[in-house]
Amino acid sequence: MQLNFDKFNFQIKTQNNRNYIWDKVRKGYFVLTQEEYVRQHCIHQLEKNGFSLARLSIEQNLPKSKKRYDAILYDNAGNPKLLIECKAPTVHLSTKIIEQVTSYISLLEVPNILLTNGRFHFLIKRSVKELEITQEFPELSSISH
Repeated sequence: MQLNFDKFNFQIKTQNNRNYIWDKVRKGYFVLTQEEYVRQHCIHQLEKNGFSLARLSIEQNLPKSKKRYDAILYDNAGNPKLLIECKAPTVHLSTKIIEQVTSYISLLEVPNILLTNGRFHFLIKRSVKELEITQEFPELSSISH
């Protein structure tokens, strides 16, 4: 299935009949699931779009929750700026999934959320009174400072 990202070269290896992909943030190989393939594309695209991967945290628990996020990008001061949720390309990004992802805001003060299945990207920007949802992959300049 064709993803809506730039073309990237990935390090993939096979071991015990399973494919693994190199994660340049976690500096290791991880099982190559459809969701992980989307996450790796997302990481590479973020870097190409000007974001520092040194400020990216992958797959940790949200504060005071057992829910896990796919990735969070922090600003220079260590404040979360962009929460990233990746789904497999076959997962339809329904209103229900958007509501699930935006519910993370109650667990973590974050002004921007990226929801992607690799084919479609939704950037959700949070203001005091509302959520603005656009169908775009973020550039460094599009994330509030």
